[in-house]
Amino acid sequence: MTTSNPYSVELLRWYDRHHRELPWRISPAAFRAGKRADPYHIWLSEVMLQQTTVQAVKPYFAKFLSLWPKVEDLAAAPSEDVMAAWAGLGYYARARNLKKCAEAVAREHGGIFPDSETGLKALPGIGDYTAAAVVAIAFNRQAAVMDGNVERVISRLFAIDAPLPGSKPLMKARVTELTPSDRPGDFAQAMMDLGATICTPKRPACALCPFNSHCLALADDEPERFPVKAPKKAKPVRVGAAFVAVTPDGEILLRRRIETGLLGGMTEVPTTGWTARIDGVTTPDHAPFPGDWQACGQIVHVFTHFELRLSVYRLQHGRMDVEGGGWWEPVSNLGAQALPTVMKKAIVQAIPLAFS
Repeated sequence: MTTSNPYSVELLRWYDRHHRELPWRISPAAFRAGKRADPYHIWLSEVMLQQTTVQAVKPYFAKFLSLWPKVEDLAAAPSEDVMAAWAGLGYYARARNLKKCAEAVAREHGGIFPDSETGLKALPGIGDYTAAAVVAIAFNRQAAVMDGNVERVISRLFAIDAPLPGSKPLMKARVTELTPSDRPGDFAQAMMDLGATICTPKRPACALCPFNSHCLALADDEPERFPVKAPKKAKPVRVGAAFVAVTPDGEILLRRRIETGLLGGMTEVPTTGWTARIDGVTTPDHAPFPGDWQACGQIVHVFTHFELRLSVYRLQHGRMDVEGGGWWEPVSNLGAQALPTVMKKAIVQAIPLAFS
C-alpha cells in the first residue's frame, strides 16, 4: 500500500505544513533528505508519553538524554538514579521496565534496537503500541500505531459506534488499511498530531481538519460523541497513614519501597500497609517509632485503579536509627530523591515549603 489512498495523501499534505516540532522527532523535510529518527529517542519518548502529555514529557526527555545519551548509558546507570530522574512522571512500572529494556538492548543486541515488532515485543516493557511506534517512526516500516489520539480520529472518521475497548481491533484494522508503505512513520505521527491539535476530545476544530470531507461523525454533526466508551466503574477508595518525621536541623526520614508492586523501588516516607486492594491503618499506632505525632490532615491521590486517602502525621524528633531501615535526608535535597507524587503530597501536607 502506498500514499495513493486519499486519506493518507491529504493527511500527509497537512502534516508537511502543520507538524509539531518535538525534540525526539525528525521533520518531514529532514526525512525526505534521508535523515532517520534515533530508535533510542523514539523508544524513550514513547514510553514516557504513555498516560502523560507532550508538555510534561519534554523536560524529562531532555534530562534523560543529558544524563544517559545512549541506551548503553541508561543500561549502566544505577536503578535509584533512573527512578529519581523519573520521579513525577507517574506509572513507575514504566521506569523499572525502561531500565530492564535498556539492559536487554545493551546486553543482548549490542546497543541496537531490533527493527521488527516481534523483536521489540520480546524486550521488557514493550507492548503492541510501543513496538509499532518504534518500527514505524524509527525504522520506517509499515505498522498500525494506535494511541488515544489515533483512536479518537479513527472512531470519528468512520463513526464507529462500538464502545471501547471492544472496538480496538476494528479501529486497528482501519488504521492498517490507511497506513502507507512509503511514509508510515510520518503517517503515524500525523495521526497523533491531528488528534492532539485538531480532532480534540472537546470542541474539535473540524473546519481545519484534512479529513473533514470524509468524516462520518462530522457529517452527522456529532463528532464529540466519539469514541464511544463503556461506562466507567467507580474506583474503590483505600485509606492509610503517612508519617513525616523531621529532625530539628531539617532532615526527614525516608525509606525505599520493595522493588515489586505499586511504586516499586521508589522512595517514600513511612506509611501503613495500604495496597490497591487493602486498607492501611489510619491512626498513629503504626508509626515508625513512638512519639507525639501531630495530625496534619489528609491527602488524596488517584491511581489508575483506585483512590488513596492518606492521613498525614508529623513529628519533630532527633535523628535516630529506625527499625526496618531508612535514612535521614536533608529536606533541601528532596528534589533529588525518587519520590512519587503521592509522597510529595504527603510531605507538603506536613512541611508546606519542603519543595520550594
